[in-house]
Amino acid sequence: MQEYLVISAIGEDKPGIINGLSKAAGESGCNILDTRMTVLGGEFALMMMISGQTEQISSAETAIPQVADRFGLTTILKRTHPRSSKDASSPYFISVVSLDHPGIVREIAGFFSERDINIEEMETGTYAAAHTGSPMFSLELAVNVPANLAIAPLKEAFIAFCDERNLDATIEPRR
Repeated sequence: MQEYLVISAIGEDKPGIINGLSKAAGESGCNILDTRMTVLGGEFALMMMISGQTEQISSAETAIPQVADRFGLTTILKRTHPRSSKDASSPYFISVVSLDHPGIVREIAGFFSERDINIEEMETGTYAAAHTGSPMFSLELAVNVPANLAIAPLKEAFIAFCDERNLDATIEPRR
């Protein structure tokens, strides 16, 4: 029977972490299905989902923390299941850019939460604007819009919401 394991790891960034963790999963006989990894400040952060037979997942649950310990990582391992599609929805991609200020993520997350739209993925970052050096903020979201919501009014409401806050935004079908 196919089983699934989600691995979360965080710790000081060092060369070889991805190699070590992926090698432990592979040597356990597991398949890496999905991975997100980034470096935030000087910290490495990873989320990975693997699959395998019961004994392979059990082996990975032993091997991965051993590798993580060698790199000084803190890990959380949790068995899970494949995501089921409960109802029809349309995937959309949202991009926002603006001058950086507190509250942008909270306000945008609130906009979608109030409409029962699930945020599937989110990436944010800050950078200095070309020429002026002003602190800029960027946000990218992947959302699933429920089938019962009309897209055109949603887009209009989101763009108006962003215009009120001086956020430059787009909302497009996800490819």
